[in-house]
Amino acid sequence: MKKNMGNLDRIIRSSVAAGAVALIATHKVRGGAALALGTMATVFALTSSVGHCPAYAATHVSTNPDLPEAHQFNLAI
Repeated sequence: MKKNMGNLDRIIRSSVAAGAVALIATHKVRGGAALALGTMATVFALTSSVGHCPAYAATHVSTNPDLPEAHQFNLAI
């Protein structure tokens, strides 16, 4: 698997996952919404930890500047 996620993308996903976990842990979100948010947090945590997003791969999208053959999205601020 080629890494198709840039560092900023990975940081954003990790932060969103941590925020989602915090909302669930403090019971701000419950029930089906907590299940959906937890699933999203798990996916974001896994994809950011390995640096590969299957959805990006399927659509030939990348935020990794080292992959010139893919359609690049620049997330630089």
